[in-house]
Amino acid sequence: MSPFQLTRTLPEDATDAALRADVLHGLTRTPKELPPKWFYDAHGSDLFEEITRLPEYYPTRAEREILIARSAEIAAASGARTLVELGSGSSEKTRYLIDALLPGLVAYVPVDVSEAALKGAGAALLAELPELAVHALVADFTHGLDLPATPGPRIVAFLGGTIGNLLPDERREFLRAVRGMLTPGDALLLGTDLVKDEATLVAAYDDAAGVTAAFNKNVLAVIDRELGADARPEDFDHVALWDREREWIEMRLKARHALVVKIPELDLVVPFEAGEELRTEISAKFRQEGVRAELAEAGLTLSRWWTDEAGRFALSLATVG
Repeated sequence: MSPFQLTRTLPEDATDAALRADVLHGLTRTPKELPPKWFYDAHGSDLFEEITRLPEYYPTRAEREILIARSAEIAAASGARTLVELGSGSSEKTRYLIDALLPGLVAYVPVDVSEAALKGAGAALLAELPELAVHALVADFTHGLDLPATPGPRIVAFLGGTIGNLLPDERREFLRAVRGMLTPGDALLLGTDLVKDEATLVAAYDDAAGVTAAFNKNVLAVIDRELGADARPEDFDHVALWDREREWIEMRLKARHALVVKIPELDLVVPFEAGEELRTEISAKFRQEGVRAELAEAGLTLSRWWTDEAGRFALSLATVG
């Protein structure tokens, strides 16, 4: 295997088609909703990086704390020769894991929808670790994934608490798909944000500086640019609330007054009543027993559980069985 390979399984026009489908479906249903993946154009990604440095936003720091403290244990428990990372982005946090897995680590398989992010992260990684084979996949891992042939055992990492953005049925489907990628001896490393007091949770998604509000409203800028819409961020308020029953945070955009959004590329006119809300993200929070049960339903066994010192976030190591 050459030091860097890139395989595209996502068609060049897949992002445009998915955006059109999601906007058409989400803005014509009741209540209105859009998937959170549409926050992340270049500006949205910059805003999210800013969010991770905010005092209110603890998940990134908590997960990094675990990776710094426990990567050696994770490496020893998994014995992985291949690391697969789903939604790899910049691969920044993953470096702790990669360094711990060396010298036994032979291959790194980052998976992301952004070819530019994969190339940038791959170049940076290989500049420091030229002996590591990197096989990047431009793919949407939520719709199934064929992994390249790499040496086992493998560890599939899904970090950042991103699994919380999936609805329960979507989580079941996703975990079953991950189980389908694994063979005996392989493992899943899963990051989950944990249930805690409401004030801490809401503050993490409604910071005093308004960065998360700008991030939330960025989905309107994406629709405007890509689909010729005329949505105005100033017509909406950012809303973050805790659903105690479902144990998840919801981010919404709330219309400040009655308005109409025109989307010429879809030949669509979307009315909003005053106070009507558009859900843009859920972020589920977890308990250990719930994570164990969801993994078991997918045919995976929770074998190790690590949290940060404050018990805010967890990394789970799950094996086939």
